[in-house]
Amino acid sequence: MNQQWVNFLSDQGAVFEGDRVVDFGQSAHGRADRADIIVDLTHLALVRVGGADRVTFLNGQVTNDVRRLDATHSQLAAWCSPKGRMLALFRMLEWNQSCLLQFPAVLRDDVIKRLRMYVLRAKVEIENMDDTLVNFGIAGPGIPARLGDAMGAIPADANGVLTSNELTCVRLPGSIPRFEIIGSPHVVRALWMKMTDYAEPAGAQVWDRLDIDAGIPTVMPQTSDAFVPQMANLDLIDAISFDKGCYTGQEIVARVHYRGRIKQRMYRAHVADAVPPQPGDPVFARNLAEQSAGAVVMAAPSSESGYELLAVIQTESVVSGELHLRRLDGPTLTIKPLPYPVPH
Repeated sequence: MNQQWVNFLSDQGAVFEGDRVVDFGQSAHGRADRADIIVDLTHLALVRVGGADRVTFLNGQVTNDVRRLDATHSQLAAWCSPKGRMLALFRMLEWNQSCLLQFPAVLRDDVIKRLRMYVLRAKVEIENMDDTLVNFGIAGPGIPARLGDAMGAIPADANGVLTSNELTCVRLPGSIPRFEIIGSPHVVRALWMKMTDYAEPAGAQVWDRLDIDAGIPTVMPQTSDAFVPQMANLDLIDAISFDKGCYTGQEIVARVHYRGRIKQRMYRAHVADAVPPQPGDPVFARNLAEQSAGAVVMAAPSSESGYELLAVIQTESVVSGELHLRRLDGPTLTIKPLPYPVPH
């Protein structure tokens, strides 16, 4: 965590819990569909993978084709165990003749340690960039025009990347225009100050909710090594390449794909409960009685009441209806649409 950036945010009124900004002193959770918001992303680690063999090395580790990365395109990719279950989910982008991996900071030390075990004799360097780079997200109806004016240009398409004046801008998927800004603290600070003339600072959970609305999962410690990538819909959001060659866990991921039917999928849901759902919380269904039908992937406060969440659930249980959180007689889950079709 960059202390210079933390001090700057604290001066702006940021309230931290661990490595996350929970709010800026306001009780509201923010509504990016109604107003422009700006969110610190300190809770997301940035790890640099450099060296002459970085592309070959990463292509042997993750589900997507790293050769597709370039200065204008980012992508999602899972890093799996030999059993084909996701250990982490990365957003990957090309940066300064290296590859940047972004994922929850709570996984950072373990990911760096385990990735380095696979380097062997390859010409690859893996380093934490949290002291060098900082990042924030910005979203809302007016942001494309205002950010475009501030930066000169912005990416036109989802997952697009544009670097200008020492700032990297990534356009993220979702029905609400949203972008991530990455750069050194002093350059990012200047843009933050300019954009807060228009955008309301908000806590990290608002950004989580935008990921939920977009159907983009994450992997947390409670769910690491829990889901095959297709269970989290990675095949539906262009985060798996099925023709790039071998990588750790590839045999299992390919078998699930070519078998044709996936018994568990990720769904978006709402729960009217006062207790925040946590990653890994079980989901129950009447058709399975006391056996768990799935688990929560991530959750965030709803803009109205209760919580929005993503959960991996047995497809038959979703079809049969009546899903409950934590126990068979727990709070009811109401399935909501995702921005992409989920096959049953």
